[in-house]
Amino acid sequence: MPRIRAAYHDPDGTRYGIPTYWWRGAPHGYATRRQLTAAGLRPGGQPVAAQVLWRGVGGTRAAYLYRVDLARPKRTATPAQRAAIGKALTARRTCRICRQVRPYYIPRSLGECLACAFPQEDAA
Repeated sequence: MPRIRAAYHDPDGTRYGIPTYWWRGAPHGYATRRQLTAAGLRPGGQPVAAQVLWRGVGGTRAAYLYRVDLARPKRTATPAQRAAIGKALTARRTCRICRQVRPYYIPRSLGECLACAFPQEDAA
């Protein structure tokens, strides 16, 4: 295990071009995109500040790190944008044949709700 950590330890960036740390070895003040999102932040246009390398399935894996002090708050949707998203999602659930709003998204392969695509045969 120490050999793997030593291979990926390059805090100056001389070997890999940017500061590189091993898995769980990055100093405080850096975060991945997911960690920024969980904290309600976004990179905000800043370049990648460092990376974490580890040996994984298929070879060497990488996670890019951003500086937390340069991160900006996440943008929130305006009321008009939220209304447009709501209308779009309702349109995905509306059948174009019977015009009923279904509790599921209409399959694009069928182009209509399941009731219209597979009508029940009346057994009389």
